[in-house]
Amino acid sequence: MTRERGAAVPEFVLALALVLPIAIGIVQLALVAHVRSTLTAAAAEGARAGAPLGASVADAEQSARRLADTTLAARFAEDIAATRTTLDGLPVVEVTMRAEVPPLGVAGPGVPVTVTGHAVIQGEP
Repeated sequence: MTRERGAAVPEFVLALALVLPIAIGIVQLALVAHVRSTLTAAAAEGARAGAPLGASVADAEQSARRLADTTLAARFAEDIAATRTTLDGLPVVEVTMRAEVPPLGVAGPGVPVTVTGHAVIQGEP
């Protein structure tokens, strides 16, 4: 009969040392995916706001900034650029948003995220 009394604590620590980084990595990946998805939606909606007749690229930037600010945080709505360009021969409004997702939503160097949204500019009827 072997004695294994007290072996549970070292086994728990060893298992935790393996499982905890994996769990933290999954949480960070989910956070980056959430921020990227939300910024993509904000950029696309901002582009749509700048596409109607009479709208400007400033309208597109303002709309994208407002959406990113209300759905995420103001720090994700700092680097936004809107331009008028052509895509596949069509005039479009392009909104590009850049942000950095900090580790686990806390301060520090993080994962850079760049997204772009497009909308075809409405022409004269």
